[in-house]
Amino acid sequence: MNRPNVSFAPGPLILGAMILAAALTRVMPHPWNFSPVEAIALFGGAYFGSRSLAILVPLVAMFASDLALSGIHGGTYATYFGSTSFWLVYACIALSSVLGFGLRGKVNGVRVLGYSLMGSVLFFLITNFAAWIGSSMYPQNAAGLLASYIAGIPFFQGTLLGTLFFSALLFGGFSLLRHRMPALRAQTV
Repeated sequence: MNRPNVSFAPGPLILGAMILAAALTRVMPHPWNFSPVEAIALFGGAYFGSRSLAILVPLVAMFASDLALSGIHGGTYATYFGSTSFWLVYACIALSSVLGFGLRGKVNGVRVLGYSLMGSVLFFLITNFAAWIGSSMYPQNAAGLLASYIAGIPFFQGTLLGTLFFSALLFGGFSLLRHRMPALRAQTV
């Protein structure tokens, strides 16, 4: 009897576990905006062979960490779900996953640094635009938009440092795993 040759490919599970573990660090105490959000998206985009998984896995991991934060912080955090900010943050994650496609087969320290900077700036621009649009905090004109970007500058530092830290952790950690596990050596898994 001929048995089909079924081999287990650990790559997607390992990538998914790394992304989920990084996303769940959001429940630990950390400085404002020092989070893995952009890093997990870039990492997924760079290494998942399936483009749909590259976008979906970081979104699901982020949602799992949002659910955990909602459970910890209760109603104050739960109001975030479904808000304009919620949808725009998730759009940023999807866009950064697509941005990570540009790293496929070309991952090195300089490129990861550049893409991390681009992802952080993209996140800053979109989320501060979201803070401005339709907000009663800022006038709905160019001066109000500028004020929302200026107010976001202190948070940008955390976003940038968090993205750089978690990018180094994810991309560097995966590089080490690839040296030990031949099944992970393909450009994408």
